[in-house]
Amino acid sequence: MDIVFLGLSITSSWGNGHATTYRGLLRELARDGHRVTFLERDVPWYAMHRDLPEPPYGSTHLYASLDDLRVRFAGLVARADAVIVGSYVPDGQQVGDWVLQTATGVTAFYDIDTPVTLAKLEQGDHAYLAPRQIPGYHAYLSFTGGATLDRLRTRYGARYAYAFHCAFDPEAYFPEPAPCRWDLGYLGTYSDDRQPRVDSLLIGPARAWAEGRFTVAGPMYPASIAWPGNVERTEHVPPAEHRAFYNAQRFTLNVTRDDMIQAGWSPSVRLFEAAACGTPIVSDRWPGIDELFVPDAEILLVDDTDAVLDILRHMSDAERRAVGEGARERVLASHTAAHRAKVLPEMLAEAGEGIAYRSRVAEASL
Repeated sequence: MDIVFLGLSITSSWGNGHATTYRGLLRELARDGHRVTFLERDVPWYAMHRDLPEPPYGSTHLYASLDDLRVRFAGLVARADAVIVGSYVPDGQQVGDWVLQTATGVTAFYDIDTPVTLAKLEQGDHAYLAPRQIPGYHAYLSFTGGATLDRLRTRYGARYAYAFHCAFDPEAYFPEPAPCRWDLGYLGTYSDDRQPRVDSLLIGPARAWAEGRFTVAGPMYPASIAWPGNVERTEHVPPAEHRAFYNAQRFTLNVTRDDMIQAGWSPSVRLFEAAACGTPIVSDRWPGIDELFVPDAEILLVDDTDAVLDILRHMSDAERRAVGEGARERVLASHTAAHRAKVLPEMLAEAGEGIAYRSRVAEASL
């Protein structure tokens, strides 16, 4: 297939989890013989932090504005077998309208933020997707599974709604020997609705256990946060250093945004990456997490500071390693970028079956 993506970013991982997801997916699609093109809006905050300015798989092009996109890439979009618009694309509603008017192949919306997107729609925020556009796309590829898929079909009129979780790259994420620098770490951009769980599940344990070593890595944290002295702060860890970051922790923390907790079935790419490194994961709870990982055997679910402290202080190294190994086996079996690249063309083909049928009829009439 000839597949065109219009996504938030593939060239910069600064402050977003989209880039690593797109990188793995496009690389595997290209390996499978598909022609892939990524179109990205050139914005200053990513231009200053490009850790992969020229991805080595497929073609990547930056565009300066909506007019620039339309003028330079109309032919590319019109000829493609499939065109996929991602969530949080700048001027995404206008980009989506243009794609739906221009593309002649299968169109899809790839939502890496489904619960946040649906909450925005309820609030009348249509910056990157409008409700009227959802039935216009042939397929809705949702970061979130479970009941959200039914909601997309019944309430918003999605023709096909598929669970299309993020994935990890097994060539980049794996266990490796490293000195242990921290007892518990967290990698994530600051978010108002996530911070209370960072407070209770990492900052709280750090305050209560002065001998423990902790770290929080990610941008946009307010200067007003009073970090305990045993919490090391890092503004940004580029993807090339993620593996070393996870392998230097005894345990790593996963916390989830409110909208995603309420929706459930919303595993972050960081969850899969940490599991691939064999680092035991301490996580908040949400519906569906116990279907992705077996509690206590593959993931450690906690509710408060005391539960985290009990794990950090009392779990044996043998138990800790077993949890990490269990999670790694699980994600290798189901959640690699190669897994997603195999099913994506099948989803697009199913959603676009009517297009393929009309094409065959047209050819037969010639």
